Amino acid sequence: MTPLDEQTTRELMAGLPEWTVNREGGAIRRTFRFPDFPQAFGFMTQMAIASEKMNHHPEWFNVYNRVEVTLTTHDAGGLSTRDIDWATHADTLFARIGRGAA
Repeated sequence: MTPLDEQTTRELMAGLPEWTVNREGGAIRRTFRFPDFPQAFGFMTQMAIASEKMNHHPEWFNVYNRVEVTLTTHDAGGLSTRDIDWATHADTLFARIGRGAA
């Protein structure tokens, strides 16, 4: 597996406006905010199941209504389409269940 080049990363990230690329381009990050802890935890639960199916697991952190996610593909040594796919799935789920988030 090879990492995405800079141009491809820019093009694919255009569809993920809430995500940021780290300076080295090896990871992307986003913070999701929910109305409360049960919704944040529900999001994590659903994404954990999706992560298993995708065989791609995030680095994430949860405090109350906030879920911070960092994605990178260790096998590729940086960003890959697996990260973009995971982020897109997470954004779609958040749009469905994250309504009302502050």
